Amino acid sequence: MAVCVVAPKEVSPGEKRVALVPEVVSRLAKAGHRVCVETGSGDAAGVTDAEFAAAGAQVVATASELYSGADIVLKVQAPTASETQLMREGTVVVGLINASRNLNLVGAMRDRKLTTFALELVPRITRAQSMDALSSQATAAGYKAALIGAELSPRFLPMLTTAAGTIRPARVLILGAGVAGLMAVATARRLGGMVEAYDVRRAAGEQVRSLGAKFLELAINAEGAGGYARELTPEEKVLESKMLSDAVSQADVVITTAAIPGRKAPVLVTKETVGRMKTGAVLIDLAAESGGNCELTKAGETVHVHGVTIVGPLNLPSQTAFHSSQMYSKNLQAFLGLLIDKDGKLVTNYTDEILAASLLVTGGEVKHAPTRDALAAGTKP
Repeated sequence: MAVCVVAPKEVSPGEKRVALVPEVVSRLAKAGHRVCVETGSGDAAGVTDAEFAAAGAQVVATASELYSGADIVLKVQAPTASETQLMREGTVVVGLINASRNLNLVGAMRDRKLTTFALELVPRITRAQSMDALSSQATAAGYKAALIGAELSPRFLPMLTTAAGTIRPARVLILGAGVAGLMAVATARRLGGMVEAYDVRRAAGEQVRSLGAKFLELAINAEGAGGYARELTPEEKVLESKMLSDAVSQADVVITTAAIPGRKAPVLVTKETVGRMKTGAVLIDLAAESGGNCELTKAGETVHVHGVTIVGPLNLPSQTAFHSSQMYSKNLQAFLGLLIDKDGKLVTNYTDEILAASLLVTGGEVKHAPTRDALAAGTKP
């Protein structure tokens, strides 16, 4: 019996992405799976129902009908409590669940006895690169952040030689040289900015320089597990703060991307440093959702302080929904290769390293220890 894979219309406010795109639908259908999408699910991402149908998907009119026959539900955002009630017991859900911010929803999925995999928990190992949704969506966020900085800045980014004189290029500073940061570096460089970047991981310096940007040096190596940075010691924070304050005060556009998994984002730009920034400078804080890298960031808002514009964007990948959905859908396709065996049947033994690490809930139990402990304590992991 063919596995039924479904993609609903996302209901979270402001979410424009869709979990499946026609290219991936076609591949799943050719592999013998039944694929269903909710009508209008791709509208905000620039994908029509007709395109889904042409690729081999069945377009279903209502969410209740879609979920009633689903074996695997592919989501972008975590399912709401009402969505979980429409799913059959034992349904497999795959998406960016963000358990630390959605403990009530994790509880609802547990009580409904769903099997849920959180893509943000996929380990950063070579075999899982094609499933790394955090990286694919960070690419979109870094790109968009650079464009927002260019749009809000009162300065040109590139150097211009005109009859009215020569205009010097804007100084763009990227704090954090992970996937989002490197994409911001590359985009700001393409726009003609004079780009500098900083990361506590020394290994990031080579990547920054390969993109034609200057890497700010500090005698600290904070390489952590899984390619992320570890938290700095108090002494290291003092050294970092002084260097960054000087660099930020000279920049026209600052983009911050630093994050620590499961922890509040580190503060890299204090209110005192904001007071030293140029009038007209712009700061885009990609860590706004996890507390912000700037002390004055307000998530989901744009604020103006001392002539500086500080932007705390939410869900930037949704603003490039077409290509963000395309990348995310391919991440899901790769993940499904582990969930469905060579005979086209659902895997029920989650011993694979990637499945085991990303398994959040199954059989009425929360399997991810930090989330389980947080639910028991009524706190965030």
